[in-house]
Amino acid sequence: MAGILDVPKPRVTCSMLTQYISRPVCFVGRVEKVRIASVHPTGKTFTVADGEGKIATVELNDPLEEELSGIVEVIGMVSNKGAIMATTYNVLREDKGILFDLELYTEALKVIHDFPQHYPFVVAASG
Repeated sequence: MAGILDVPKPRVTCSMLTQYISRPVCFVGRVEKVRIASVHPTGKTFTVADGEGKIATVELNDPLEEELSGIVEVIGMVSNKGAIMATTYNVLREDKGILFDLELYTEALKVIHDFPQHYPFVVAASG
């Protein structure tokens, strides 16, 4: 069976998470609160806000060893509680004066989800 990183994943916002319970997703948001091991007993969670200011919880397999800030892309499965069980995350650097427009990104996601016939998430296998 293909791993979560090998399958197509829809990009989602907080309001879309409940539609993807037990399915892989890609979520981009701004880090709001980090619970590192020195502050929180497990150090395995952080919260992110989408472009509408709604908050999602991200749960990790291993404790964070670094401070997180700014924009992150999280790939993981959506739990029954609507949290993202992260397989991996990437910090999107905003240096060199180029800021990520999270509100515009969220609006683009709405268009993609409103017109699935033009933006399919499933890639047909060739061969």
